Amino acid sequence: MPIVHIITEQSRPALASGTRLSIDRRTGEPVLLYPEGVVELSPTAHAILSHCNGEVTIGEIIAALAAEFESDCQPIREDVIDCLSRLRQRNLIVVT
Repeated sequence: MPIVHIITEQSRPALASGTRLSIDRRTGEPVLLYPEGVVELSPTAHAILSHCNGEVTIGEIIAALAAEFESDCQPIREDVIDCLSRLRQRNLIVVT
């Protein structure tokens, strides 16, 4: 059975091998491309994933987004953890 790491603010998320952020040429909307398909991204998910390089912690992503959107960290934390958890379940990101 594979080891499942719990996502914490110290976790370092990255796009899974073969995935990449892009802009849909037809709609101009952000998407996540992967070998089997495409995921249309909300502006929030795109902002989160644009920080996921495997070096930055989730805590740093939360702080950066809170500063960028001049918002409290708690609702952003919930959005970040939820978004990354769903993408990890689909094997579209990895977390170390």
